[in-house]
Amino acid sequence: MKKHSYEMDMCRGPILQKVIRFALPLMLTGILQLLYNAADIIVVGQYTGKEALAAVGSTGSLVNLLVNLFMGVSVGTSVVVAQHYGANDHKSVRSTVQTSMALALISGFLVGIVGVTLAKPLLLWMGSPEDVIDSSTLYIRIYFLGMPVNMLYTFGSAILRAVGDTRRPLYFLTVAGITNVLLNLVFVLVFHMGVAGVAWATIIAQGVSAVLVLRCLALSSGSIHFTFHDLHIDGASLRKILQIGIPAGVQGSLFSISNVIIQASVNGFGSVVMAGCAASGSLEGFVYTSMNSIHQACLTFVGQNRGARQFARIRRTLWVCLGIVTVVGLSVGGLFVLFAPALIAIYNPDPAVVQMGVIRMVIICSTYFLCGIMEVLVGQLRGLGYSVLPTVATLAGVCGLRIVWVYTIFAAFPTLEVLYWSYPISWLITSLIHTGIYLAVARKMPRTNEPLPAI
Repeated sequence: MKKHSYEMDMCRGPILQKVIRFALPLMLTGILQLLYNAADIIVVGQYTGKEALAAVGSTGSLVNLLVNLFMGVSVGTSVVVAQHYGANDHKSVRSTVQTSMALALISGFLVGIVGVTLAKPLLLWMGSPEDVIDSSTLYIRIYFLGMPVNMLYTFGSAILRAVGDTRRPLYFLTVAGITNVLLNLVFVLVFHMGVAGVAWATIIAQGVSAVLVLRCLALSSGSIHFTFHDLHIDGASLRKILQIGIPAGVQGSLFSISNVIIQASVNGFGSVVMAGCAASGSLEGFVYTSMNSIHQACLTFVGQNRGARQFARIRRTLWVCLGIVTVVGLSVGGLFVLFAPALIAIYNPDPAVVQMGVIRMVIICSTYFLCGIMEVLVGQLRGLGYSVLPTVATLAGVCGLRIVWVYTIFAAFPTLEVLYWSYPISWLITSLIHTGIYLAVARKMPRTNEPLPAI
């Protein structure tokens, strides 16, 4: 079947050039998404106060805890579609697409119900201070009402990435991002809705992006064509998606538990530290998403080449992606450290908030490239179809270490610096574990490519 203009054949041609072509729109998409998420924090921080900034910013780890399980299932979608696409098995691509979108709707409603119901008990468990807990609860309940459309966009864009299309999700998110920023300003400055205003702006913007990605899939004439009329769950496709997606989702959710515990420790320092941490965390996201685009490229390239049995190309893809992610992590992270005070002040100009944010940014951003290396290794393994091994390694090396760190090292030396150093140490140890796993897996792979069919 002829490939369409937005799709990419990752099994032929120069790897470096194609990885960059794939990753750049994905990087811009992630940055744009962060910009309109940051708009929520900036608007409330500048026009409502540091308590509102703390309320919105401190919910991120809790949102991730509840959402990441199903986000992981979308990783399964991306890998399975990529493998079938690389193998030119278009019938299996179609059944995987229909199954994935059914899963998106089911997971969206489940996460929404759980999030709305458990928001306040979980925030209380995290030790949210009295001056922010009501606002945090309001924000998170409204946010979770939008989960069905959020999941439709997430799974739909995962399908597009699997066939090499990273440009159209960028266009869709541009429209959604502009919508979000405009609605933030209207709801907060004109209608004085505060935290509720930025939450409603976010879910309306997510609805816009979901409609656009659904329209894209519906208008596609290829194997990724989707309509609600054809929506169904295929048992074989579901099993393959869940074999990869559930371990990835469990990893993401349990990964978030360690971050929730760290956020609970941060909350113990009060709302000023929470505000500084929220601003820094939002900025760190720009470094992470720049590197995560390389992780996604590795995952998809390896998936397509695994389907086409291009084993030598799979090995070269890893080295290319490791080189790119190291350069991106060091350069972007270094720039954020250099301009840390000015960047934190964009969120809230209070000198105490800026000081607390800089403490975190200097430690995290200067070492963030280690997280990028860890993510690329995970992408390589998942693209090959190994999902349980990297999950176990990440749970031990990241989640386990951070939890132990909080209750031992941090308990003995309870400073912010000691708390934040748990991040780079866990990235380094987990990267070494993943390297050992990949070397063991690579020994079992053939060393040469198999012949590709003529185009």
